[in-house]
Amino acid sequence: MADPRGFLRSGREVAPRRPVEERVRDWQEVYPGGPGRALLPIISAQAGRCMDCGIPFCHQGCPLGNIIPEWNDLVWRDDWAGAIERLHATNNFPELTGRLCPAPCETACVLGINQEPVTIKNVEVSIIERAFEDGNVRPQPPEWLTGRTVAVVGSGPAGLAAAQQLTRAGHTVAVYERADKIGGLLRYGIPEFKMEKAVLDRRLTLMKREGTVFRAGADVGRQLTGKHLRERYDAVVLAIGSTVPRDLPVPGRELDGIHQAMEYLPQSNRASLGEPVDGQIRADGKHVVIIGGGDTGADCLGTATRQGAASITQLEILPRPADERPPSQPWPTYPMVFRVSSAHEEGGERVYAVSTSAFLGDDQGNVRALRLVEVAFQDGRLVEHEGTEREIPAELVLLAMGFSGPQREGLVEQLGVELDQRGNVARDASYATSVDGVFVAGDAGRGQSLIVWAIAEGRAAAAAVDAWLTGGTTLPAPIPPTERPLTV
Repeated sequence: MADPRGFLRSGREVAPRRPVEERVRDWQEVYPGGPGRALLPIISAQAGRCMDCGIPFCHQGCPLGNIIPEWNDLVWRDDWAGAIERLHATNNFPELTGRLCPAPCETACVLGINQEPVTIKNVEVSIIERAFEDGNVRPQPPEWLTGRTVAVVGSGPAGLAAAQQLTRAGHTVAVYERADKIGGLLRYGIPEFKMEKAVLDRRLTLMKREGTVFRAGADVGRQLTGKHLRERYDAVVLAIGSTVPRDLPVPGRELDGIHQAMEYLPQSNRASLGEPVDGQIRADGKHVVIIGGGDTGADCLGTATRQGAASITQLEILPRPADERPPSQPWPTYPMVFRVSSAHEEGGERVYAVSTSAFLGDDQGNVRALRLVEVAFQDGRLVEHEGTEREIPAELVLLAMGFSGPQREGLVEQLGVELDQRGNVARDASYATSVDGVFVAGDAGRGQSLIVWAIAEGRAAAAAVDAWLTGGTTLPAPIPPTERPLTV
């Protein structure tokens, strides 16, 4: 193990963030010098807190099966080259998960039973950033080509992971993306203050050098039909994500000023990178209401703060979570507890246990307010509390209530793949759909989930495709889609 007494000598310390008054004036990442550098002064002590448990439950908490105790030990020993080798053995993109994953590994940490858990996520991103600085992240082109071709539709984390694995296995891989640049939601859904796009571009450059071909601005299902895709490639991987947003069909929904979060965030991301955006939705000087208390809502909050909103209110239909792990969610499960993101530190008000009953407009057809009512769940039903209705000002409303599944129109219909009961693309334990040669990975088959699950499924689907094309595979396959860990 690392330091045998490390967990006794040192308490948990996380990477410090830049002062709020400084960071809300720009779009740079909230950590000074980036998250990889922010922890370096205390990295050895934090990695040394890992106990190298006989049964490391952090493995169980991580869908990728990251070998966390081993790279913690290597960091403590100052063996950074060894640490990145162990980290890359299970994770294609630790620079992404180290910034964007909610770290279910940490809530499964054995030390977390009666102390604060190891800062696994911070150590992870420190390893990969140090590896880039030291030149220990290099392209891995295949030694020979198989002559087989694979189309990956979608360039989010699942698609990129599948593409990288299949390219390294020797297949000729083309990644199709309907947006004008590669990256999917990583590109236009994640604000710069959470992940600067230079981080993504750095990895894409390496993938191009390995041989992966990227085709941006290609709307498969329109410009290239599903039939043509099947004729042109030996196998197809659907990594199109869960992109159909949940709506809120209450009176006044037709008013101007009510937008889906994924209308608002991509425009803001483009503008923050200096790209022109016609008719951009902006929060300047407006009373902003965000409906939805998850990560997307927090991204909207941080974005509206930087745009100079007059006020920001984030609504959640569920009650406020407890500050500590509730008895009904024992270790090592991922608990529903009250969490404060960097965006929440910067301002805004969070209101829990409320439901929007109507949008109210002005004489010009613009939204001016929301009518709320307090609610509670009783016997599994949502019950409104009489006499609790009130109005709050709202000149910009952002719907961040999640997604209900992949887009059915176009490619999915053209391929004729079956859907499951939830409306996702149905697949078997090998990620194969009902159509021979067509596979699915990530949110399109699993439903809306975490980035770490997307990468894990992309890796596993790549192994299944490789085996289907060649009769066998040496690619690792983390977890079949039928298995569900305790931390989901």
